[in-house]
This record gives sequence, structure tokens and C-alpha cells, in this order.
Amino acid sequence: MAKLKVTYKKSSIGYAQDQKDTVAALGLKKLGTSVIHEDNPVIRGMIHKVRHLVEVEELD
Repeated sequence: MAKLKVTYKKSSIGYAQDQKDTVAALGLKKLGTSVIHEDNPVIRGMIHKVRHLVEVEELD
């Protein structure tokens, strides 16, 4: 199964609390940090919700 590398690129200050919670649920704490997740519909939905705050890269 493919993996996704999610990098926190823009601060969530000024955005709705649910978006801040989504960033935290993805495991992102500080700007510039990255996490790797399995590619599945749940993670894709979370990324879609905060797509303006993160950068996504597909890994093989």
C-alpha cells in the first residue's frame, strides 16, 4: 500500500478549531514537521480538510 508524506507548511492560527484539531490528529506539531501515513480514505479526507495548510507527497 502507498504511503503519504504530509508536511505542515502554514500555521493554523486564525483558522477554525476543527482545522486545528485535524492538523493535530494528523500528528503535526510544529511548522515544517513531516509525518508518514498509510494512504487510505480516512487520511485523504483529513488532508483534504486542511489542504491549504499542508503539503502532500506520495511515497512508493
